[in-house]
Amino acid sequence: MSDTEEAVFAWDCRYFRGDKPCCHRRACLHCAHYRPIRQRILIIKLGAMGDVIRTTPILTGLRKAFPDSHITWLTLPNIMPLLEGIGIDRLLADDWRTTRLLLSESFDIAVCLDKETDVLALMNRVSAVQKFGFLLGKYGQVVPAGDSSTFLFHLGVSDELKFRVNRKSYTELVFDCLQLPYSGEKYLLPELPLESTWARETLQREGCPPGRRRIAFNTGAGPVFATKKWTSEGYAELGRRLLREFDAHILLLGGESEKERNLGIAEGIAGGPRVSLPDTRDSIRRLTALIGECDLMVTSDTLGMHLAIGQEKPAVALFGPTCAQEVDLFGHGEKIVGTFECCPCYLSACPKEISCMEALEAETVLEACRRQLSPGSQGR
Repeated sequence: MSDTEEAVFAWDCRYFRGDKPCCHRRACLHCAHYRPIRQRILIIKLGAMGDVIRTTPILTGLRKAFPDSHITWLTLPNIMPLLEGIGIDRLLADDWRTTRLLLSESFDIAVCLDKETDVLALMNRVSAVQKFGFLLGKYGQVVPAGDSSTFLFHLGVSDELKFRVNRKSYTELVFDCLQLPYSGEKYLLPELPLESTWARETLQREGCPPGRRRIAFNTGAGPVFATKKWTSEGYAELGRRLLREFDAHILLLGGESEKERNLGIAEGIAGGPRVSLPDTRDSIRRLTALIGECDLMVTSDTLGMHLAIGQEKPAVALFGPTCAQEVDLFGHGEKIVGTFECCPCYLSACPKEISCMEALEAETVLEACRRQLSPGSQGR
């Protein structure tokens, strides 16, 4: 490449494309829009959805530490709608084309917060000056990427450390891993003007006018830790009592796997038109917007909880087999934590005759809902 070409083109400008004019359609030489990229950062966080959402605060931390950086985030295609428009310079879907692209580039910082071996193999081969999170070891297992990643790694292999000793939230742990100062940075979610309009119109059609309290039940849990779910009977009793005490409308939320379960809960509540089962299975953005229109979310440790937290909606969050201390509600709502000695356990199936979630009484959850719905409560 000649010296003339070096002078004409701003290769390090965040707007420079190389295959077509940039968005400003100006020649590079003496361009007033020139913005050099000082650091190139790669974040690899594919799933699950809730984990991705609670990882988004690192964007704020990285921007504070590296204001002139260019950030690439690699994730799964179905999660991308939740990451659009929150300050990511390049959002990539995980596929073989993307892998080929990343392996031809160089980064100043690479972060991998997933532990699947194929993802770690990619992290191993990515060219980066500094790496944080996890790598693939020579024996084919997860290893920490460096000293600052060691504590996060130890949490994964020590139940005592994870369940009994650690008091930090996941977000704070990740900030420590990346050697970033943590000052309560919150979740980032995209603005959803079209979906919010749809949510308001849907609630109106469902007979829930503005001014009526809207209480969402996120009733499911992923298949890996199905033990996180509260009982259908518990949700039904809670729904009946909330309808008696408040001028409320109850929304039963969930995915395809919760369809039959929610129908049964609706039948148990017997609230008629004051109970709705809006269909958001085809759009995570619509689900997010619908939660944003609610006054309260009752949920176990699931995606719905994180979507409520991200929109600063009060949540009554139910914890049994998972670690309540790793979730920060940022002052909006309260946690109800299982009281069994074996909580948390992270078991996919409970060997006990009655599990911690089955033992949770509707009255306990109702009292928390009352506090959150009372005038002057936090988050309202």
